[in-house]
Amino acid sequence: MASIYDVLSHCSDLSESLSTVNDKEKRKSLINQHIKKLSGQSSFKVPEFSKEFEWLNVSEPLSLSNQLSGKIVVLDFFTYCCINCMHVLPDLHALEEKFSVKDGVVVLGVHSAKFENEKLTANILSAILRYDITHPVVNDSEATLWKKLEVVCWPTFVILGPSGQYLFNLVGEGHREELFEFVETAVEYFKSEGELKSYEVPISLEKLKLPATPLRYPGKIELSDDELIISDSGNHRILITDLNGIVQNVIGNGEKGFKDGDYETAMFSSPQGCCRLDDYIYIADTENHAIRKVDLKSKHVTTIAGTGQMGNDKEGGVTGVNQILSSPWDVCIGRSPGSTRNDVLYIAMAGTHQIWVYFLQDVTWYKAMKYSSGTCIRFAGSGAEENRNNSYPQKAGFAQPSGLTLSNDSLYIADSESSSIRYISLKDGAVKGLVGGERDPTNLFAYGDVDGKGVEAKLQHPLGLIASQSTDQLYMADSYNHKIKCVDLKTKMCTTILGRTEVSDKGDTTLNEPSGLALDTNKQKLYIADTNNNTIKVLDLKTMVVSQVSIDGIKQKA
Repeated sequence: MASIYDVLSHCSDLSESLSTVNDKEKRKSLINQHIKKLSGQSSFKVPEFSKEFEWLNVSEPLSLSNQLSGKIVVLDFFTYCCINCMHVLPDLHALEEKFSVKDGVVVLGVHSAKFENEKLTANILSAILRYDITHPVVNDSEATLWKKLEVVCWPTFVILGPSGQYLFNLVGEGHREELFEFVETAVEYFKSEGELKSYEVPISLEKLKLPATPLRYPGKIELSDDELIISDSGNHRILITDLNGIVQNVIGNGEKGFKDGDYETAMFSSPQGCCRLDDYIYIADTENHAIRKVDLKSKHVTTIAGTGQMGNDKEGGVTGVNQILSSPWDVCIGRSPGSTRNDVLYIAMAGTHQIWVYFLQDVTWYKAMKYSSGTCIRFAGSGAEENRNNSYPQKAGFAQPSGLTLSNDSLYIADSESSSIRYISLKDGAVKGLVGGERDPTNLFAYGDVDGKGVEAKLQHPLGLIASQSTDQLYMADSYNHKIKCVDLKTKMCTTILGRTEVSDKGDTTLNEPSGLALDTNKQKLYIADTNNNTIKVLDLKTMVVSQVSIDGIKQKA
């Protein structure tokens, strides 16, 4: 039997050979030769799943020698925080649409955590419900299989033959065509050999066990004119409520999709950040890779940027719906240099690890560059995933920016994958660090839960921010630590203000991956999108008492 290193070498050779061949039949011949080789004397059988592993979306643990025998198995090594892992889910869904379990193909997610918080099966459960993952998922919390198969990054696909033999791997996103080509060839090969089996596997979908709740994984929240604007992300819609939670408007029909129209017919896909300017709400429609605009007077939704398809453009410059985007996660309204009007929409472009801008009016931008209304461009970030500060914004690096807020000529950024809070000086565009992370820009594992100043403070995948200009305080949803923290913008001291695992006379202070914040500066109340608890909580900053907004006035989704 071959070693894993022998097999990886063969896979590398095949990838190199395929990179120089365009003819479909020649490519198929190369893949067939490779499969034959790795199913014979050069085969390497993947080790069985540990009996200690916990499983989701199945009624019983799966085994390569039992339920998965006679199947081509596509292992998806992922971690649920990772934007690249989210990007490949449509590829896997399309593969499952084309090849069913009866056809002999099974997709199996192997969750291999980056963050400590992600090792818990309960948190993985919330993630697969948020992302609507319907194939089996196993929690390899200590990355046992990851290490045995020499996996090096997220996501990685490993394709197994019907006897559990390692056949091929694809590393990173953007390999849909190669994935389909290899699986299709493998299905034909093993079907002709009589090795594929058509029996079902014991699927038991977690989403069918969900209780009905008014909100489902709310991602972000905005406060405007005594109303709350809530991204009801798991229900693919936007809610407008009063401060008591009474629903005033439901924007979107609640079905996942991409469609402009009135409130009842418009469709979103896991919308996140939202902000209001005058009679308009702007929405980061994350999984549609688009920016949407809601006209509150006409009650109509339109797309103003993005095509509905994920792109990899790292520069921009195209106007309106012709500009392709990648997983915009948050938005906020600001001003162009020297302007007295709100004419810029800042966008946390998580998919390309950058900060972009959409111009609401004709503007004069930095370096006296002029742009017309509706143009969307990169503002900061090279596109490399890193925690790199720089005086030149386009040479800086971000790591999945997921939250934005403005205060005193600075744009603050929750840079989730570097577990840090960064900011851009809007006077000169310089990118700097505030708290968290570390000085090595390539280290994206400098996370923890430590109050302190600057890089001495440690965070874990923060997602939400809101600033109080009157007090120079920055409130942060330190999401994977299940806490709310406050940063003094003058001293850079970061302090935990909420996050315990109990109910007390201060109310239910338990949080579960909070992702969004909104601040009522007059009443000193902080609104929290408590994402995995499917609730909106309110922290009274004067008394530190926590209460809950009871959403009422809409039909609950089954």
